[in-house]
Amino acid sequence: ALVETDGNMEAAVDYLREKGLASQAKKAGRIAAEGTVAVYTADGVGAVVELNSETDFVANGDGFKALALEVAQIVAEQNPADVDALLACEKDGSTVEAKVQELFLAIRENIKVRRFARFEGKIVSYVHAGGKIGVLVNFDTELAADNEGLIAAGKNIAMQIAAMNPSY
Repeated sequence: ALVETDGNMEAAVDYLREKGLASQAKKAGRIAAEGTVAVYTADGVGAVVELNSETDFVANGDGFKALALEVAQIVAEQNPADVDALLACEKDGSTVEAKVQELFLAIRENIKVRRFARFEGKIVSYVHAGGKIGVLVNFDTELAADNEGLIAAGKNIAMQIAAMNPSY
């Protein structure tokens, strides 16, 4: 890269990034069937995000899981309409799409934000099997969101949902 850019360090970084993004375009057609689910809840808002990769090795990596959690937080805070809108959301001066590209450049695997859901209310979350299944339970109740009984009931309901995969 330095030879190609006549020793210019900044241009070399840009050169490498462009080469990496070209590689990403080639890999975009590969199936990203593995992944993780991350949930984020705060201030009466809950979000769940599915982030996919090509291999479970990558999906279990700390950087991948951190990105999934950050994307879930962005969903909760910015309430995008769909995946395309989510990819355009910005946090810390960078879009979600750029954050996904940065992780791609580090691991060289196809990464996709597959889907997400967001709810407002009294939310209890549950993640099962190390990020394979995520559940948000939204209660319509007069009880406080931090009520121990509500949280316990929410966890129990969420575990049943994770185990039984009901249609509704």
